[in-house]
Amino acid sequence: MPDTIDFAEARRTLETEAANLRASLGVPIEGPGQMTYGSQAAAATHVFEQQRDLALRDHERAQLALVEDALAQIEAGTYGTCSTCGRAIASERLLAIPWAATCIECARNPTR
Repeated sequence: MPDTIDFAEARRTLETEAANLRASLGVPIEGPGQMTYGSQAAAATHVFEQQRDLALRDHERAQLALVEDALAQIEAGTYGTCSTCGRAIASERLLAIPWAATCIECARNPTR
């Protein structure tokens, strides 16, 4: 595979991902309903599910920030440049993870 980046395709992919994340973030997390006596197990399950949903929401917010950063990098002409070492990010990595901010070497060794 050639090591060139199709910026138009990357932009489309990132814009689609951003739209999907925004749509997902727009769905409210269901709060606890009316508790009745004897429903502690159901309430505990609901609280667990709500905490899981909140954690997933945090992950989606972080993901959206990465996607928006990648879109800004396309606009700035720096898309595909590692934010840690300044080298080019392999096109294969960007095809797999279009919002990748670092090359694979820096991702494997974050202490660089």
